[in-house]
Amino acid sequence: MIAMSCNGIYKSFGIDIILENISFTINSGDKIGLVGANGAGKSTLFKIIIGEYTYDRGELYLSKNMNLGYLEQTLTLSSSDTIWGEVLHVFDHLIKMEEHLRDLENQITKQSLNPSESLTKLMDLYAQTTEEFQHKNGYGYQSEIRGVLKGLGFSEEEFHQPIIELSGGQKTRVNLAKLLLRKPAVLLLDEPTNHLDIDAVEWLESFLKSYSGSILLISHDRYFLDETVDKIYEIENKNLTQYNGNYTYYVEKKKIIYEQQQKEFLIQQKELEKQEEIIRRFKQHGTEKLAKRAKSREKKLAHIDLVDKPLLFNKNAKIHFETQVKSGEDILQVENLSKSFGENHLFKDVSFRIYRGEKVGLIGPNGIGKSTLFKILLDKLPSDTGLLRLGHNVSIGYFDQEQSSLNKHNTIIDEIWNGNIHFTQTEIRTLLGSFLFSGDDVFKQISTLSGGEKSRVSLLKLILSKANFLLIDEPTNHLDIASKEILEEALTHYDGTLFVISHDRYFLNKVATKLLVLSSEGADEYLGNYKYYQEKKKFLEESSIFVPDISKTKTQLKDEKRKEKEKQREERKQKKDLQELEEKIASLEDHIRHLEQEMCKEEIYSDPKKSKQLHETSTSLKIELTSLYEKWEDFLV
Repeated sequence: MIAMSCNGIYKSFGIDIILENISFTINSGDKIGLVGANGAGKSTLFKIIIGEYTYDRGELYLSKNMNLGYLEQTLTLSSSDTIWGEVLHVFDHLIKMEEHLRDLENQITKQSLNPSESLTKLMDLYAQTTEEFQHKNGYGYQSEIRGVLKGLGFSEEEFHQPIIELSGGQKTRVNLAKLLLRKPAVLLLDEPTNHLDIDAVEWLESFLKSYSGSILLISHDRYFLDETVDKIYEIENKNLTQYNGNYTYYVEKKKIIYEQQQKEFLIQQKELEKQEEIIRRFKQHGTEKLAKRAKSREKKLAHIDLVDKPLLFNKNAKIHFETQVKSGEDILQVENLSKSFGENHLFKDVSFRIYRGEKVGLIGPNGIGKSTLFKILLDKLPSDTGLLRLGHNVSIGYFDQEQSSLNKHNTIIDEIWNGNIHFTQTEIRTLLGSFLFSGDDVFKQISTLSGGEKSRVSLLKLILSKANFLLIDEPTNHLDIASKEILEEALTHYDGTLFVISHDRYFLNKVATKLLVLSSEGADEYLGNYKYYQEKKKFLEESSIFVPDISKTKTQLKDEKRKEKEKQREERKQKKDLQELEEKIASLEDHIRHLEQEMCKEEIYSDPKKSKQLHETSTSLKIELTSLYEKWEDFLV
């Protein structure tokens, strides 16, 4: 069944065309992700669907009695009620029905003293109303409210907090709770994961997977899209293209299409250049016959359908992080760190180590103290207890999610130049151009920039620091998907050490090689990316490992914890040794390959002395390589 459809929708604001010939259909139960660069028109399309914006031409069809639910990014909530009272309004119809049932019960009680025909009618009405009340979950809606509020990260204590005291993010979560409890036939969600921690996002994923209605959502959270949608609609260059699959499928398909388009574009460009050269030569000779042929070819060229240059990768920043000085093997040692602010205890007994080359992700619930931990490492805040030790030659670069290190009175070019005075203006402008700041953009004042623009300036400053230990706090906030993917690529190939706070699970999956999960009681370590962490966490939850054995003494438990830490240290050492062995094998293979190529050259094989020398060296290296392969096999057993 068709829930809604758009056919040939056009929308412009003044002379700026935003959407052009937008056509699609949403069937009941469809779960669709709407993607596109910032400013592509995604939110505009949502507002056309809900009737907030008119469209210039085209057709919009909504199924009869179709109810839409819309969550926008910047929706504000002003209410004198509490969180519970505000959300309870969703069920006003059930509350009235419940009051009606109580009223009917009172009437039945009174009339039961003098039975009559009216009592029978009252009993029938009561039975019908009760059945309807039960069918609409009248006995369970309060449990439903509790489940949704807890799922979205509210504690029982917060249920009675006044709306007026809430932050913008908390108000957004209240609006999302109301929307989910309303259960509209079509859910329109604009960045629903903003202001949610990972646990809340995973709960929302589970909720949407089992949602019976249709969903159209805008999100920069690629992991969330992978988990919740089965179709992707992309708005690019004012048009909409449909892909049947989740976000990862869309990326792979998009790449194939781009390569095909690039090939077709280059073939046509080559043919156009060839025809223009023929026309130029015909005109150059100046004969009447050739001039006519030139004109004929020009007419044919004018009617050719030109293949548009593929948009993908057309204007993306190129980011490359590199270090100036190589650090020692041990980067950071943290032991028994704790931190409180008055009676607010954030964490205690936090211990971990970071080694050179590791890409470590720091995760944990909102408010647990992840950014505070970074500030302790940077010596911007003192810890209550514990110690931390930086390794030899470690130089720290810090990316602050609030960009507090930027001088809001500076222009973009001055902000970069002030810290890099050895660069020329041309060099600075070239660097800024690679971060999409071109022309007069470089003279914009920092205070006027968007969140994404400030992030790009901060990232450029971080790159130019050439630090070998990067502390990065929520780097993908405010970045569109294309910019996130460029950043991921750069950090994956970064030759230093990375410690990053992020709620972006797709980012953590691509970049992290180890995860630290911060809690009030310490930090748990997982040697893998986010997907590995999820699988390990699920395994542990399903096994008896998380069930405390009350028969064990404190000494036994402490001994088990010590053995577990020793095991983790041994695993890290084995991983490091394996990596070094594989690097040595690759180096030897390259050397042998080079020697074999040399021995094929005439000046070598025609010289017996040189040929013998290279052959002996090659043989010696092959013997060494065989020995290394045997060691490598032992690692894999």
